Amino acid sequence: MIRVENLSFQYEGSEKLAVDDISFDVKKGEILGFLGPSGAGKSTTQKILIGLLKQYQGSVEIFGKDLNTLGKSYYERIGVSFEMPNHYQKLTGLENLQFFKSLYASETENPMELLEKVGLQEDANTRVANYSKGMQMRLNFIRALINKPELLFLDEPTAGLDPINARNIKDMIFEEKKKGHTIFLTTHNMTVADELCDRVAFIVDGKIVLVDSPRKLKIQQGERIVKVAYLKENELLEEEFSLDQLGDNGKFINLIKNENIQTIHTLESTLEDIFIRVTGRELI
Repeated sequence: MIRVENLSFQYEGSEKLAVDDISFDVKKGEILGFLGPSGAGKSTTQKILIGLLKQYQGSVEIFGKDLNTLGKSYYERIGVSFEMPNHYQKLTGLENLQFFKSLYASETENPMELLEKVGLQEDANTRVANYSKGMQMRLNFIRALINKPELLFLDEPTAGLDPINARNIKDMIFEEKKKGHTIFLTTHNMTVADELCDRVAFIVDGKIVLVDSPRKLKIQQGERIVKVAYLKENELLEEEFSLDQLGDNGKFINLIKNENIQTIHTLESTLEDIFIRVTGRELI
């Protein structure tokens, strides 16, 4: 769906590259997470892929064609949700969606149905200027879906949302994946990336330093140890065992059979742990 080779970009007046010779691909139906701290090059890469930044070096192919040859028809096939909501503040939520719906020649979603999906149906006729940040973020997300896009570009899609609304947005992203749609997601939220992404790319100072699935990364980077917590005479105790040949470990089997087990956990690293270990950088 997306193939990028040796992509570089430098903003006018800047002494360093915002994107520095990166290469990656995104398969059809895949969710790829672009992960890194602020200023790492995530949003710049997205802006190139959606055609907002033109003067780049390298090759970008989308839908099997050079990005520069796609023309206006490209925007019939993609949806974009920016990190900062950019709505028409004097229009209502419904009017905003109706306006953007009118820009497409292809089949579109029903605006009211989209508003209902994110719990904004009762505020459909409220001016967006009176929406909270979370409400504007939800409107921002569904606006990206209005044209039934094959390819979605999402920048921090759950930022500023409470846990319930964030969960709903994640579920809707999974629905898009089930339809066979492809998603390019930029974020510095490793929990969101871990939950949503098939693969993640770590980007720092404009360079991609690692690309793999969250599951593989956690297995590769984690300790092969299981920690068992159990209650004995009203005291919480813990034991650690190697995962290697765990089924033959008599002490472990005896503990499981005879003690009041509270929790059992493997000591796998989080994506944030791995990011810091691999890049030496904090996610700020």
